[in-house]
Amino acid sequence: MRKLIAAINMTLDGYCDHTAIIPDEEIHQHYADLLRNAGTIIYGRITYQLMEYWRPIVKNPTGNKAMDEFAVVMDNIPKVVFSHTLKNVEWESATVAKRSLKEEVVALTQQQGKDILVGSPGLIVSLMELDLIDEYQLCIHPVIAGNGLPLFKNRKDKTILKLIKTKTFSGGAVTLYYEPTKS
Repeated sequence: MRKLIAAINMTLDGYCDHTAIIPDEEIHQHYADLLRNAGTIIYGRITYQLMEYWRPIVKNPTGNKAMDEFAVVMDNIPKVVFSHTLKNVEWESATVAKRSLKEEVVALTQQQGKDILVGSPGLIVSLMELDLIDEYQLCIHPVIAGNGLPLFKNRKDKTILKLIKTKTFSGGAVTLYYEPTKS
């Protein structure tokens, strides 16, 4: 059975705002490695459309090795998109989910293969509610945004997590690896 891993960047004050952080070469390499070691990534429509930024870089590299490598890895990983408005997607490695979130994720986790990543704040909370997340990888950047989209918006129940490891980056970001505790 494959694990479902919630992996996301966030500010020190808990916001998921890609414009507030400035990922350096080391962060791009970290996420390229994470994607390379995963079998699928799950997105909501908004995050998926933000990630489409990387598609043209595959054909027209920036010259920044870490960004260009990340774009290639992002291009290659299979993506499942959950959306009420998108009926199809143009990215060859992406498909729109046809089943409910729970049905789709349970089916994916029961397949053979590498782990599954989820990288959209709303889906992370929804999957928490369904008790389907096996691990959290929260990359906290040394930025206080002051406002934005909080990761755990609309989360009603208390969740206790067990820290399993940390990874510190030279630019000051820290990835905290957690497992949910079974209470």
